[in-house]
Amino acid sequence: MVHSIKKIVILGSTGSIGRQTLEVIRSLPDRFKVLGLAGGSNINLLKEQASEFCPEYIYCQNCHDTNACTARFIPMEEMASLPEADVIVVAAPGSTGLQPVLAAARAGKVIALANKESLVSAGEIVTATARENKAKILPVDSEHSAIWQCLSGEVTPPARIILTASGGPFRSLTKDEIDKVTPEQALRHPSWKMGVKVTIDSASLMNKGLEIIEARWLFDMPVRNIQVVIHPQSIIHSMVEFADGSLKAQLSRPDMRFPIQYALTYPERMTNHTLPRLNWAEVGKLDFEMPDMTRFPCLGLAISAGEEGKTYPAALCAADEVAVEMFLKGQISFGQIPELIAKVLDAHQAVTSPSLDDILAADAWARQKVTELAGNL
Repeated sequence: MVHSIKKIVILGSTGSIGRQTLEVIRSLPDRFKVLGLAGGSNINLLKEQASEFCPEYIYCQNCHDTNACTARFIPMEEMASLPEADVIVVAAPGSTGLQPVLAAARAGKVIALANKESLVSAGEIVTATARENKAKILPVDSEHSAIWQCLSGEVTPPARIILTASGGPFRSLTKDEIDKVTPEQALRHPSWKMGVKVTIDSASLMNKGLEIIEARWLFDMPVRNIQVVIHPQSIIHSMVEFADGSLKAQLSRPDMRFPIQYALTYPERMTNHTLPRLNWAEVGKLDFEMPDMTRFPCLGLAISAGEEGKTYPAALCAADEVAVEMFLKGQISFGQIPELIAKVLDAHQAVTSPSLDDILAADAWARQKVTELAGNL
């Protein structure tokens, strides 16, 4: 069978997801062509990627040197809506991914989405824009990819979604011990190789809270019907329960290249000998437990923000982003991350049925507020 070559744009190519996306493309060279690359501050790595993959378009957040390679320098929003692009991989971190996601949605693109903050902050706007322009959002998060795969072929909606979480590096610590951990400890995730921000969020379980809000929009599921279960082995990536009590689960080794490849090759599945296979003798057993929101209050804060809706999720995202940056710089303790976020949410005057301007304003306000509050700790 002769397959057409898909042209791929990767926004956030120098980050963890971007690098792993290029690994998948490198392992399947006859199926993909890199059309565009957009990076952040790692200019040298972006130049290396451009040299290897020869994109036609390039963007660098901190560099406007169009002579760095033969590619044409264009903004991320323009790259996200290129007419010739087949798939737009949005792996740009945090709030920087929102405008490119909207640009791709307006252009009716296939969006391989690894930026959860865009759906958390502006899920209603993003999903409505995608529907209006017949764009497709294909989740790249391992949990949401698992749910998407479990729902394939089903004609009735699920009764419940169960998101699995490894529990992070502090699953067995007391609250006092967790509050005093260092950035170095928080960055040692037991299962996954991820970017810095998402690794810290995984340690606090904020990441799982954001995933609940993301799942609410991706699968049109009320927050109350989305449950989190701690699964330390990270073999089951999520589960779906149906009205008859039956459950489906998607399993694989904890490797982000699995959901990345599925999004890139969809609706096909392709053999990739670089991806690891499960060895059941090594797995041995699968364990499960419920999350403790006393020790991990970020999860509860995210659930509350998701249930409230309005501009609370946007404020949550922005406050968390700034608080994590402060923790990594040694300006606040790990235990002060949820403390600051809670104070921001308490002070937030939420807007009902927010416009994009309202969401951006809530984001800007929360960033300023968390900085102000941190100065008074």
